Amino acid sequence: MFDRSAAQRLKTWGLIFGFWTLLALSYTLSAGLSSIGEGYPPVWLRQLTWNLVDFWLWMLLVPLVGWLGRQGATDGWRRFFAVHVPASLAVALAQLFAHLLVFWYLCGPGRMPVHTLGGFLRMQFAYNFHLALLIYWVVLVVLRGLESRRRLRDEQLRNVLLESQLAQAQLQALRMQLQPHFLFNTLNAISALALADPLQARLMIARLSDFLRLTLEERHAPQVPLARELEFLRCYLDIQQVRFQDRLSTRLDVADDVLRAAVPNLILQPLVENALRHGLLAKAEPGSLHVLGHRDGDELVLRVDDDGLGLPPDGASEGIGLTNTRARLAMLFGGDARLELQRRDGGGTRVELRLPFRELAA
Repeated sequence: MFDRSAAQRLKTWGLIFGFWTLLALSYTLSAGLSSIGEGYPPVWLRQLTWNLVDFWLWMLLVPLVGWLGRQGATDGWRRFFAVHVPASLAVALAQLFAHLLVFWYLCGPGRMPVHTLGGFLRMQFAYNFHLALLIYWVVLVVLRGLESRRRLRDEQLRNVLLESQLAQAQLQALRMQLQPHFLFNTLNAISALALADPLQARLMIARLSDFLRLTLEERHAPQVPLARELEFLRCYLDIQQVRFQDRLSTRLDVADDVLRAAVPNLILQPLVENALRHGLLAKAEPGSLHVLGHRDGDELVLRVDDDGLGLPPDGASEGIGLTNTRARLAMLFGGDARLELQRRDGGGTRVELRLPFRELAA
């Protein structure tokens, strides 16, 4: 049973064979009609044999012309012509020799009226020899054009692959910046609780272990379903709940029809951490955090609201979390995604993220 590559090669060679055979048939038909127009009966079998030998020989010579075309292709025009001028003359002579053999077979003793070898050779040199030279150069130009097109396509594919790999490396670097940032904060909190409240410190370590496990399971996925992202977020909030105790209340309000939407991996955690660190940590009284998600037309809307201290009067200086989030969105979606940071009317801060809505396959 043929594999796909073998079937493709067979199809390619079938098309090549059909192309040259079709040329031979068209030349035979043209020659026969020309003979009829001149008042001579056409000799279809002789003309068909003649043309099939001619064009099938060219079919067999095309790989040789292609191989010669690759010799010295990058060494300048002098090398190019040094290879192909004698090669074209040799191929034309080979054509002449093949025609001589066909002539000897078709026009030998007892097969046709008198045809002299000298007359045949003069006709060959007057017409077929320079035609063979012309066909050689046409085939060469076509093959070099196809080769240049293939190289250009391969180069474009290679550039796309390199750009994709670079983007993936940059995204991974940004994620690696976020994770140590979160880990350092969490370890500092565990260190503070280790002596004051060992039970809570152990609980935070267990939550941190769960979070790292989820992170490692999806470490190579640039995008995950929103439901999976919410698992990360709940695990992260469990850690923060241990840290804040009764000073923090959280609520997740995400519509069911967006749970399969594709979102960048670990996109919500830095937004929530930013709200906790800059809005609620320094607040004396208890605070609340509200995470919303819904669909708005062709966009997925994710929003993080807090009732913390709000933005400073002179504007917010974005930290590593928001800066990296913007960079990741730009790499993944270009200008189709945006992140907005604004003050809430009732106090606190709102971070809204909009990105193209696309569901991941189950």
